[in-house]
Amino acid sequence: MSRNDGREPGELRPVAITPGFVRTATGSALIEAGGTRVICTASVDEDVPRWMMGKGRGWVTAEYSMLPASTGERKKRDVSKGRPDGRTVEIQRLIGRSLRGVVDFEALGERTVWVDCDVLEADGGTRCLSITGGYIALELALRRVIAEGKLDKLPLTQSVAAVSAGIVDGRSLLDLDYSEDSEAEVDANVVMTGDGGLVEVQATAERTPLSRASLDELLALAADGIAALRTAQEEAVAAAAAG
Repeated sequence: MSRNDGREPGELRPVAITPGFVRTATGSALIEAGGTRVICTASVDEDVPRWMMGKGRGWVTAEYSMLPASTGERKKRDVSKGRPDGRTVEIQRLIGRSLRGVVDFEALGERTVWVDCDVLEADGGTRCLSITGGYIALELALRRVIAEGKLDKLPLTQSVAAVSAGIVDGRSLLDLDYSEDSEAEVDANVVMTGDGGLVEVQATAERTPLSRASLDELLALAADGIAALRTAQEEAVAAAAAG
């Protein structure tokens, strides 16, 4: 039985990546998957937080936000509430952890890379798309720093990408859209490196407990999806280099 949009259970939504989408950023990409669209930018500061000064190591941090109209019904800006909501903080910490997991901080030197992920339209999977697109923006920014003669080599140990998976009506599905996510018995977000190493797994059983066999099935789906996303990342970086 096909899904609402005609996909097979283990099929990603169509992915489109536009590298260099924001010309004023050191590195950037617009990443789209189905109805979800996220702008990811990376900015490099020749400085580190005070608590890291003099250690010869750099830092990578992330921020995440959703535009007010990204979900149809207007979402209040965090600034109007005086502080970011708990979901925003959780997601930007996940993005930061995921990206830091593949950075060689000594090779980066005493500089900070800020990765900003802004959701234009949300139809499920915004945090996963932010990680996948955020990595592209990060790599493009670091390649630009190399081109400027400030780095000798790319301070990355691996690529990283993320995808959602879940169980809906008893079926294991890859890359849930909002309608599927809202009905899921089990919802998972899986972050993996390009060589298949797990960085983080967030899995929640909404209605029934998750069996080990079902978790293994979801991880296998995610691994296949992330392999495809890695190819898309490589093609986007190559396109930026060629252009």
